[in-house]
Amino acid sequence: MNHLDKFDYAILGALQVDGTLSVAELAERVGLTSTPCWKRLKRLEEEGYLDSRVAIVNRQKTGLPVTVFVSVRTSQHDEKWLQRFAAAVVALPEVLEFHRMSGDVDYLLKVVTTDIAGYDRFYKKLIRTANLTGVSSAFSMEQIKYTTALPLDLVAHGSTG
Repeated sequence: MNHLDKFDYAILGALQVDGTLSVAELAERVGLTSTPCWKRLKRLEEEGYLDSRVAIVNRQKTGLPVTVFVSVRTSQHDEKWLQRFAAAVVALPEVLEFHRMSGDVDYLLKVVTTDIAGYDRFYKKLIRTANLTGVSSAFSMEQIKYTTALPLDLVAHGSTG
């Protein structure tokens, strides 16, 4: 269980919207003075509540408009195989997300690439990584919602500090 209060959640929420805020700007937004805000921010960083602060690059403008969800099935389920497969997939720069799943699919990858030919090159690299039972690809036709912001309101209500 976390020990965050409304100010901690407000700091996290504000940074999810704009990670470039100065401590003074952040303090003003959350209703604190700079010093207590800075102390809270340092604690949140030290305790691992902030993984990183990054800029979100526009995929279309940089030439990576294609998103593909890749379902992978395998008959291999031992730890050694998973370690080798995971290391190989993590090393593929096209992979933005990599999940081990329950159900009919063993792994799900979110991949970005340039075009169909770019995906084909990725696919050939993927199938060389390990013995796979099946690979299924679903191309995103339209991104309807995209956010990196967690819904902190779901856990922030009732936190008093």
